[in-house]
Amino acid sequence: MTLYFEDVHEGDELPALTKGPLTPIQMVRYAGASGDFNPIHTVPDMAKMVGLDGIIAHGMLIMAYAGQLVTRWAGEGALRQFKVRFSGMTKPGETVVCRGTVTQKIEGGTEALVRGKLTVKGQEDDSLKLKGEFTVALPRRGAP
Repeated sequence: MTLYFEDVHEGDELPALTKGPLTPIQMVRYAGASGDFNPIHTVPDMAKMVGLDGIIAHGMLIMAYAGQLVTRWAGEGALRQFKVRFSGMTKPGETVVCRGTVTQKIEGGTEALVRGKLTVKGQEDDSLKLKGEFTVALPRRGAP
């Protein structure tokens, strides 16, 4: 179903996206897909050697979950800007919840733009994993 610019309002919440629980196997697969083989993400003993309690998820994996939230809502190809700030680590066994809110609609120019804010938090303890902003371009009703 297509989401139209006219159907979106400031303050609207994006449908939440829950991911998890995160497994060590997912982190190994992500390491392979991304090429990021930093052992703090896949080797428990190495993570402990640098002062962590154990392995942690790649920040970019958690960012990808936030991106999935936006693209599931706005549609493929709609994303124009996406930026995040990492705030906390995600560990195996955690489930995270991605949420977003529309903050601004911009008419004029060549595209109908919608801006918003997003967060990813731990489901069990509400710990902030990342926060960010996005801009998407949505079609207008009746436009060719």
